[in-house]
Amino acid sequence: MKLLQFVFAVFISFIWHPALQAADLMDIYQEALSQDPQYRSARAAYQAAEEKLPQGRAGFLPNITFSATRQVQEVETSFAGTNIIQNRGLVLSATQPLFRMQNIVIYQQSKIEVSKADAQFVVAAQDLILRVAQAYFDVLDAQIDVEVAEAQKKAILIQLEQAKRNFEVGVSTIVDTNEAQARHDLIISQEIAARNALEIKKRTLQGIIDRFPENLVGAKEIAADLTNLRYSSMDEWVRVAEEKNFALKIQQAAYEIAQQDVKKVWAQHYPTVDLVAQYSDQTGVGGAITGRGIDLTSKSIGVQLNFPIFQGFSVQSQVREALALQNRALHDLENTRRNITLQIRQQYLNVTNGIAQVKALKQALISSQSQLDSTILGQQVGVRTEVDVLNVQQQLYSAKRDLAKAYHSYLMSRLRLSAEAGELDEDMLTQINAMLTK
Repeated sequence: MKLLQFVFAVFISFIWHPALQAADLMDIYQEALSQDPQYRSARAAYQAAEEKLPQGRAGFLPNITFSATRQVQEVETSFAGTNIIQNRGLVLSATQPLFRMQNIVIYQQSKIEVSKADAQFVVAAQDLILRVAQAYFDVLDAQIDVEVAEAQKKAILIQLEQAKRNFEVGVSTIVDTNEAQARHDLIISQEIAARNALEIKKRTLQGIIDRFPENLVGAKEIAADLTNLRYSSMDEWVRVAEEKNFALKIQQAAYEIAQQDVKKVWAQHYPTVDLVAQYSDQTGVGGAITGRGIDLTSKSIGVQLNFPIFQGFSVQSQVREALALQNRALHDLENTRRNITLQIRQQYLNVTNGIAQVKALKQALISSQSQLDSTILGQQVGVRTEVDVLNVQQQLYSAKRDLAKAYHSYLMSRLRLSAEAGELDEDMLTQINAMLTK
C-alpha cells in the first residue's frame, strides 16, 4: 500500500507541476531582446544599412568645396631688388549634377539595399524567436529527463528495500534482490548523465539571455485542440511561403541589386552633365614672375559636359562580369525558392505528424497508468512480481517523458512552419506560450 501511495504522489506531481516564480517563454524572449548579442548585432547592421538611402540620394545634391591658401614670397629682381609679396587665395566651388546615369542607378540600388536590410532584420528577429524557443524547450526536456531519473530512482529504491526484506523473511528469491539492485545502480548513472545534460542546456540558454535560468514554466497540460493551423493544406502553406518568406525576399533583393550593378557599370558609357560655379578671390598673383603681384577676383558659372570615348575596354569587361554575377544571383534565387518549398513541406509534415504523435502518446499514457494500477493490484494478491511492477513503472515514466518531448517538438514545428511562411512574430510566440501556461 505504501508503494501504491508513493507512485500516485509521484505521478501527480511529475512533469506538469506549477513552478513558483518561474519564467515562462515570453519572459525569456523579452530578456533575449535586450541581451542576445547576435540579435543586437543584427540590429546594428540594420541601422547601418539604413544609411544607404541618404548616401544614394547624395548623388543628386550639389557638391560644394572651399579652399584657402596663404603664403609669403621673397622675390629678387635685377631692376627692383628684393620684394616681399603677400599671397592669399580663397576659392569656393560648387557642382550640381544635372545628369549622371550612375547616380540614378546608385539611388535605385540604395532603396533595394534598404529593403533587403529590412528583410534581413526580420529574419534575425525570427531567428531569435526560434533560438529562444529551442533553448527553452531543450531545458524543459532535460528537466523531464532528470525528473524521470529521480522518480525511477525513488521507486526502484523502494522496490530494492522490499526485495531485501522479502528475501530476509524467505518470501522471495535473491534473483528479485539482484534485479532491483542492478536497476538501482543503472538509474544512478542515468541520473548523473541527465543532470549534466540539464546543466549544458541551461548554459546554452544563458548564452542568449546572459543569466543562468533557474526555473522555467513547463506545460501544465496538453492543449486539447492542436489542429488550429492558419492554413489547412500543404499547398496553401507553400503558396504563402512563396509570397512572404523573408529569406526569399532577401535573395530577390540580391538579384535586383545584381541587375542594378549591370546598369551601373553600363552607365559608364553615358555622358555626364553638371552645373559648375566658382568664386575666386586671390592677392599677389604673378608676383614670382613680375616681382609685384596683382589682385584678382573671378566668378564663373556654366555647364560642363563629359563624354567617355575609350577606356581600354575595361567597361566592357566589367559589364560581362556584372552579367555573370547577375546570372549567379538568379540561380541562387531559384535555389532558395526550391529550398523554401522543401522546408515548408517538411515542417508541415512535422506539425501534422506531431499532432498524431501527441494524441497517440496521450492515449498510451492513459493505458500505461491503467496497466500500472492493475500490476500493483496483481502484486498485492500475489499474481505479479516486483519485477513486473518495475517494468510497468518504466513504461509509464517513458510514456510521460515521450509525451512531454513530443509536445515540445510539435510546438517548435509550429514555430518553424510559421517562420518558413514568413508569419512568425511575437503574436505567434504568445500563442505558443499560452499553450504552455494555460
